[in-house]
Amino acid sequence: MESRAKAFGHALHPMLIVFPLGLLATAVIFDIIYLFTDRQGLAMAAGYMIAAGIIGGLVAAVFGLIDYLAIPSGTRAKRIGALHGIGNVVIVGLFAISWFIRANTVAWEPNGAALFFSFAGAILALGTAWLGGELVERLAV
Repeated sequence: MESRAKAFGHALHPMLIVFPLGLLATAVIFDIIYLFTDRQGLAMAAGYMIAAGIIGGLVAAVFGLIDYLAIPSGTRAKRIGALHGIGNVVIVGLFAISWFIRANTVAWEPNGAALFFSFAGAILALGTAWLGGELVERLAV
């Protein structure tokens, strides 16, 4: 299957996912470092990265949906694509909850709930990334 959303002959969705993935993963790393160092600049940077990652994730989702709609119905690829997409929407939602919790604190300091939601999003991202790889394998046949 060939992607329907392209730029200069290359599929857009795979190119766009690296931005939210990198931003959200770096936010989690900054949160972990913040827990050990108590440097407020890291907490604030993580908050901004989460905001940018959410926006990037929503943009990538649009092009992922365009590609998903081109997959033939009733196939295993369609089921894997649905799980991949739904999982990624949940991930963006978990990070959004974390961001809203942080937005109500002084200097964007994450409390236990904010950390829980961002860490849960990061763990779930590992599973949806695997599903994305499975989908690419299924469609390349």
